[in-house]
Amino acid sequence: MAARVVARMLLAGALAGVVPAAALYGQVAGGAPAGNEAAAKLKPLVPPAQPTAADQLPLDKLKLPEGFHIEVYASGIARARSLRVGKRDTVFVGSLGDRVSAIVDNEGGRQVKTIASGLAQPNGLAYADGALYIAESSQISKIDNVEDTLDNPPKPSVIYSDLPKDNGARYLGIGPDNELYVSVGQGCDNCVPPAGQGQIRRMDLSGGTIEAVALGVRNSLGFDWSPRSKQLYFTDNGRDWLSEDAPSDELNRVAKPGEDFGAPYCYQGTLTDPQFGWGRSCDEFTAPIALLGPHVAPLGMRFYTGRMFPERYRNALFIARHGSWNRSKKLGGDVIVLRLNKEGSVQSMEPFLTGFLDDNNFLGRPVDVQPMRDGSLLISDDWNGAVYRITYGRGREESDERPERHRRRHRRDFYFFDDR
Repeated sequence: MAARVVARMLLAGALAGVVPAAALYGQVAGGAPAGNEAAAKLKPLVPPAQPTAADQLPLDKLKLPEGFHIEVYASGIARARSLRVGKRDTVFVGSLGDRVSAIVDNEGGRQVKTIASGLAQPNGLAYADGALYIAESSQISKIDNVEDTLDNPPKPSVIYSDLPKDNGARYLGIGPDNELYVSVGQGCDNCVPPAGQGQIRRMDLSGGTIEAVALGVRNSLGFDWSPRSKQLYFTDNGRDWLSEDAPSDELNRVAKPGEDFGAPYCYQGTLTDPQFGWGRSCDEFTAPIALLGPHVAPLGMRFYTGRMFPERYRNALFIARHGSWNRSKKLGGDVIVLRLNKEGSVQSMEPFLTGFLDDNNFLGRPVDVQPMRDGSLLISDDWNGAVYRITYGRGREESDERPERHRRRHRRDFYFFDDR
């Protein structure tokens, strides 16, 4: 209660000119409610110290729609996070550790190689014209001709270093405009961030001509562009400690550069923040086009344009929900698929890959999704340090004698959204 009163006084003082606005920056709101036994048990989840052995991965627990199949693509990659694919089908894997890995197909099988180490949370990756771009917490670097140098890679060269230090992981992508996009989170659970935080920026491929394309973004670690409209879609994680069931995490769409999506004043398009929403209205901000669930931590996302999956998945949006920690009854820990209307609004949402959540415990935590050139879909799992491959019908590499337990069908639930 005291923290809430102080936050309101600071906000009122700043608006009146009595308290410098800078006093609000970094002012943390909320936190675990004091004296609440259930809340006191909730802690951020820490993955196992070592990656899970390939033969111990929870494949027999995972469920997909009928006709789809899942296999281990690679294992032993600590804190495996963002995925990108090179021109020669090399799969690059970012991490929340200190290294970037490459999965290479050799005649004897797949091999995992370290191509950069000693980095600071190299979560974000992007690939273009033979170069791999790497987003660490405080800088973006690149390795030119990366697939030519996998056995002896050079040190990444820094192209952009104007990122807040100790501000968390970044997500990285290259848009249809051939510009580099990077997420810059708030750097706190819930606060009025300093200028330059709580946004998605874009720049040219040399790290120049910087522009904020989305504001009011609390913490986005996944975005992609619609193959139809070329508009930017991104996931955003809502604040913690407001309640078990609110706010919902979001899927947003950028219709024009510079739109403000509300954080920390408004969450889920309808909920003014109890600390910072005073004197503000959610009508001031761009509302999300879909609500993805409370505390489910939606991360990587991709539009599917491949040909292996059935036609109903063409141009659909796959989102990895990492799974909740700030909730007594866990949610997420799955991959969902959203189908869009022609104008880009969300038509339906349904589960695609489930089974990582068992008896309120996570057996794995999906982070990113990456379509391959052959139409298959890769999923990274930072809990187990693994990458899985999903295929459909005869697109899989394994024989039809694969055990039935790896082809279990899950119940399909549908959720519908009004057009916005």
